[in-house]
Amino acid sequence: MEVQLEQNEKKGKAFIDKDGKTLAEMTFSMAGTKQLIIDHTEVSDELRGMGAGRQLLQKIVDMAREESLKIIPLCPYAKSVFDKDDSIQDVLRQ
Repeated sequence: MEVQLEQNEKKGKAFIDKDGKTLAEMTFSMAGTKQLIIDHTEVSDELRGMGAGRQLLQKIVDMAREESLKIIPLCPYAKSVFDKDDSIQDVLRQ
């Protein structure tokens, strides 16, 4: 599964496409210049149970690290992963 990232000044998403159809996506909005809010995650039944949501989150975490951003996980899925995984706490806004 290849996770792609698409972003403009205010909004963005990490997503997985197959044959022109989006099978999974995690959306975010910029909150100022140094923070982003993850607000939604959706994974199709075709990818459910294959770690697609975690891969989407990792793509956004990697981008946040590269750009020195902090993440506010309002999406219940993203928040649950941050609560369980100490390895990504460095980008979590405290």
